Amino acid sequence: MILTQVVADFSNDTWWISVLKALFIVLFLIFSVIFALWFERRLIARFQNRVGPNTVGPFGLGQSFPDALKLIFKEDFWLAGAEKIVYIVAPVITAVCAFSVMAVIPMGPEVSIFGLHTPLQLTDSPVAMLFVLAVAALGEYGMVFGGWSAKSTLPLYGSVRSATQMISYELAQGLSLVTIFLAAATMSTSGIVGAQQDIWNVVTLLPAFLVFLVTMFGETNRLPFDLPEAEGEIVAGPHTEYSSMKFAWYYLGEYVNMFNVSMLAVTLFFGGWRSGPILTALGGLIGFDPNTGWFPMLVFTFKVWVFIAVFIWVRATLLRFRYDQFMKLGWKGLIPSALIWLTIVLILHGYKLVNPQFNDRWPMVILSTGFAIMMLIWAFVRDEETVSQSQLIAERESQEFDGFEDGYPVPPLPGQHLPPSPRATRRVANTVPTTTQEA
Repeated sequence: MILTQVVADFSNDTWWISVLKALFIVLFLIFSVIFALWFERRLIARFQNRVGPNTVGPFGLGQSFPDALKLIFKEDFWLAGAEKIVYIVAPVITAVCAFSVMAVIPMGPEVSIFGLHTPLQLTDSPVAMLFVLAVAALGEYGMVFGGWSAKSTLPLYGSVRSATQMISYELAQGLSLVTIFLAAATMSTSGIVGAQQDIWNVVTLLPAFLVFLVTMFGETNRLPFDLPEAEGEIVAGPHTEYSSMKFAWYYLGEYVNMFNVSMLAVTLFFGGWRSGPILTALGGLIGFDPNTGWFPMLVFTFKVWVFIAVFIWVRATLLRFRYDQFMKLGWKGLIPSALIWLTIVLILHGYKLVNPQFNDRWPMVILSTGFAIMMLIWAFVRDEETVSQSQLIAERESQEFDGFEDGYPVPPLPGQHLPPSPRATRRVANTVPTTTQEA
């Protein structure tokens, strides 16, 4: 595979244009998170037939600002037994890595800013997607270090879960992205958007998008994959022992990562800032090109918020996975599916190299649709887990369970029941003779 050159032209950029773009990225993400907090509460309230925030500001739009102030002015405590340097650096790593991803995301075509023609993108390179993957992996160190440095049991559980989750789901995500690089013949984000001028990748590479869609939730620790911070199990995961602004950095990083993966999904699979054939055709009827000027930036933002709504929709609909279900989906479902699809794409591209006249667009669309349907059928129809779970429950019911495993107290699994407590046993023993005498 020969990588093409970067499509975006940054030759006219000056230092103050770069500073202006960087400042816009920071402000855009911060205010997007503030609005997302209101949007999430409002939308979940509609799902649950509630009102939602409606007091502070019109329609409750101002509710997120006092919430942010509350985090700033809350008491900030320090753990006496924590690793001080790692403890304070961990949330900063998470936040900095989260804000860095958008640097290579194209939000629009070349426009004029104060007389200078520049693309609506801070920077790009022929291997920009490698930068994204590297920064996303580095951001996980913030979760791992935060849980480890607290020297507390529950945060450590969350950090270990976060590490295993990153390994499992970034493998599947990386495999799904390789097919994008093959189709676009570049790892440049602007080049990938340019390669989707005629047809979006979601049409020709639908199985890769389905895998990426699931890994989006695993990467951001959102329901149903919020295992590292499961409130009902480990309180809050790696940031249990954090407060005030140190906790706010984690909180901000999680929501910024939602926007990061949403922007990546739009860039890689939905044409980025391009309006698509339908809107382009409608614009041509009225003499307006929706792929020029500042309008594509609105199109890009709208696409991103559609994915944010999907995040909220899933949170309001699905329950948290068990950890074994979560790992089974990653290692036995997503990774094999991504590998099989990658093999199919490689075979098709190899045949095209042998026969340059071969047009692989429609064969790719047919194979993409067919394999995606097979993936969905396998996901919803298979009953292997149901059978195995029922067998395990039956076996556990026939075995005695004392609540300990190798000397350590453990909770009962499905099918197991804790023995009655000594107090309950004595109560029953004292009640039976009395009942017999009265009879």
